[in-house]
Amino acid sequence: MFSDLELMEIHVNVLFNSDEQGRITHINEPPYDAAPRFFIGGTRKGPIVRYHKGLSDDVVKKLEEVIGTDPSSRLAEIIYILSQVQPIRSVWIGPAFIFPEVRNRSTKAIQVTQSNKKLLLPHFPYTYDEFEYKEPCFAIVQNDMAVSLCCSARQTSKGDEASLYTLEEFRGKGYGVDVSNAWAREVQKQGRLALYSTSWDNFSSQSVAKKLQLIQYGTDIHLS
Repeated sequence: MFSDLELMEIHVNVLFNSDEQGRITHINEPPYDAAPRFFIGGTRKGPIVRYHKGLSDDVVKKLEEVIGTDPSSRLAEIIYILSQVQPIRSVWIGPAFIFPEVRNRSTKAIQVTQSNKKLLLPHFPYTYDEFEYKEPCFAIVQNDMAVSLCCSARQTSKGDEASLYTLEEFRGKGYGVDVSNAWAREVQKQGRLALYSTSWDNFSSQSVAKKLQLIQYGTDIHLS
């Protein structure tokens, strides 16, 4: 069993690439966009804090002086310090979950492989183009096309982060739960943790997490 803090550490390493000093550099998925300037992963056992490699040592020192043991409570001060250097472009906040062990839950999802990945066209062209980075991948198929899809958005040797999307006209049928369970079972079978995160304003994604009975271990804050 992993503690919440250990899970958050694994989660951060799945989300971002880092340099030798532990500064985050890029998002861990093509096209490898720049990581946020500042990341907090809050848990009941304490926070994981990461700084972008582009932040100066002086700015990092100022941030460390105000963070303390509960950086989320000092968010306004953190934003103020960062905005003195460059305006904040975005603030992203949301829960981070882990799948419990997925046993033999029935599912209508099929595994997408190199041999049948054309099912991803036309609705999931990005996943089709970057397929080698997205496996394992599971879909609900209608009329020879994927209409609901769960795959690995980002991954390391320890964990995978779920990417879930269902076409709007096919929502409300339980497809998101089906493909997510199938994906998580395969990730766990391969010996890695199945992780899922979303934003607080994405109510449909949170609803899926509730139906899946996911376990929340923390909260992410990204400042870019």
